[in-house]
Amino acid sequence: MTSFAYTDDSVNVFEFKSTSTKLTAFVPTTLEPEKLILALQNQLGDGEHFLSDEQIALDFSQLASIPSAIEIVALISLLRQFHLYPVVAQGGNIDQQVAAKEAGLVVLLDSGITPAAAPVAEPVAAPSAMIIDRPVRTGQQVYAKGCDLIVLALVSHGAEVIADGNIHVYAPLRGRALAGARGDTSARIFTTCMEAELVSVAGVYRSLDEDLPTSIAGKPSQIFLDQDKLVIEALQQTN
Repeated sequence: MTSFAYTDDSVNVFEFKSTSTKLTAFVPTTLEPEKLILALQNQLGDGEHFLSDEQIALDFSQLASIPSAIEIVALISLLRQFHLYPVVAQGGNIDQQVAAKEAGLVVLLDSGITPAAAPVAEPVAAPSAMIIDRPVRTGQQVYAKGCDLIVLALVSHGAEVIADGNIHVYAPLRGRALAGARGDTSARIFTTCMEAELVSVAGVYRSLDEDLPTSIAGKPSQIFLDQDKLVIEALQQTN
């Protein structure tokens, strides 16, 4: 019988540990660059955003076509332009997974990844709030990480306010507001004057390009999630 002896130094060289790391998944329904760029710009803007510099997974479960490795490489390059860095792939059929491997991605065989469109809700600690007492101008972005965001001035068209918790705008809200940015489905958006271009709670988006009902447009309003449905309703005023 052969025996092996290990020194104490060899035991301390490395160790294996289990982790509970979760990645946000990007779930495309098309690989057409023009459509993807437009949609990404609408949701994330052209600058820094709440997912900037995060590693993500590509999920092909909603993609009807079978992409080539070249198309996946192009998708990876496109996402990097928006400060998103795909490192693994999941979902889809065997041919899609083979293409992902050829593109240099690791293919996960389990489902331990949180889809971007329906992130797992995690309690967001909000011991304090970020308070902004100046107008948020067109092209500007304000992000309240780990807390609520309170804006005491105008949020202009083309501006973006983001918070891991709730968003309160005590002035006209004319730009984009994204509450519960890290998956808090209980987050809400409040404003004294609803004129927003786009609102989002926990990744559920709604564009408000269309005319709002007179009961909401320009009125004190709140936005919240009812299961997977985004609800916009007038706030009841009391005298």
